[in-house]
Amino acid sequence: MILQLVGCSHHLSSVEVRERLAFDSQQAFRFLKKFYDAYPRSEIVLLSTCNRTELYAAGRSYDLVPTAEEMSLFLADFSGLPPAEMNRFLFEHANEQAVRHLFSVAASLDSMVIGEAQILSQVKLAYQQAAELNQPMPLTHQMFQSAIRVAKRVASETKIHTNRVSIPSIAVGVFTRQIFERLDNKQILVIGAGKMAAETLKYVRDEGGRDIVVVNRTLDAAVRLANQFNGRAGRWDDLAEHVRSADLIVSTTGASQPVVTMSMYQQIERDRQQRPLLILDLAIPRDFEPVIGDSLNVYLYTIDDLQQECQRNRDARAGEWPKAQKILDQETGQFMRELSLRSRGPTIQRLKQRAEEIKNAEVRRLMNRLEDVTPEQQKEIEAAFHRMINKLLHPPLASLKEEGEPDANGLLDALKRLFQLND
Repeated sequence: MILQLVGCSHHLSSVEVRERLAFDSQQAFRFLKKFYDAYPRSEIVLLSTCNRTELYAAGRSYDLVPTAEEMSLFLADFSGLPPAEMNRFLFEHANEQAVRHLFSVAASLDSMVIGEAQILSQVKLAYQQAAELNQPMPLTHQMFQSAIRVAKRVASETKIHTNRVSIPSIAVGVFTRQIFERLDNKQILVIGAGKMAAETLKYVRDEGGRDIVVVNRTLDAAVRLANQFNGRAGRWDDLAEHVRSADLIVSTTGASQPVVTMSMYQQIERDRQQRPLLILDLAIPRDFEPVIGDSLNVYLYTIDDLQQECQRNRDARAGEWPKAQKILDQETGQFMRELSLRSRGPTIQRLKQRAEEIKNAEVRRLMNRLEDVTPEQQKEIEAAFHRMINKLLHPPLASLKEEGEPDANGLLDALKRLFQLND
């Protein structure tokens, strides 16, 4: 199996870059369909979150899988980004490195907030969406199923997830305390009604927030979320009015363009009478135009502003890091060994089948030339041929099955050439 991975993440790229490469569910669907049209014999999974966009491709041979350069160009073309500009922020992994990276991502060891829970469900959804468009996906299926198992091992065998924090918990717990002493007398506006909005509201309530308004393009979703927290739902058309009266805004939509522009804010700025406004823009792409943060008494924070607190979170879990890395090493090695064995299976089967065909042909030829051979004698002759074939094949087959290095395909290729076993 050949694996290729191309992606960008919070490690190498800023929020400005990541938001230009972010995909919502509909964009991801169109991208996958277009990719399958271009590379119909490869498997592909697109993982796009607020902190990363990663493209995984898999196939049984190099001629079936696009190169890393082709994948990068495909991303650039779909996103409308100049390849030269985008390539500065992309990383590439292949085969074992790609597997280990996915395992690390699924286990939340590569997250901005180490141990956060949301990434595993995002990994599952990415695979499910890809599988809906391209059934079956035997290669990536095994890899992503293994990634889920690795994540569960890390969670159960280490303390990485103990007292875990998340982006919403840091955003609310740290930044609100820097601006406001209390939240029970503040009006809180939540824009968006997805999982991150719901999680953020839990922390807002824990910090004392009571006056809560939820605004979403779909009013029913806003009503459901607001009811969970004894808040009220607002209409999307009234968003400017809600921004006008808010003290704290948490925005988590999946919009491809800012939902609050500078021109929109300037129209309501005077009515706010310079009241402090804290904006936690947790969306990728960002929901608020960055220049709004330059306005008087506006404190605008994005995901990238969480880096310092996230590093503290990473340092607090440093003692558990070697345990988690050991699990990654074990699982990656085991996966690659199993993958290598599975890849040799067809060659072993073809070799056995070729030997059986030769044996049967020779037995028939011998029986046609011999006279007065009893059924018992014929069975003895067939058994002798069978033992001879097995003894001849046993050394090469044993070596093939025991080949230790997953990428050491020299013996496999040699057997294919020696015995003329075409794919």
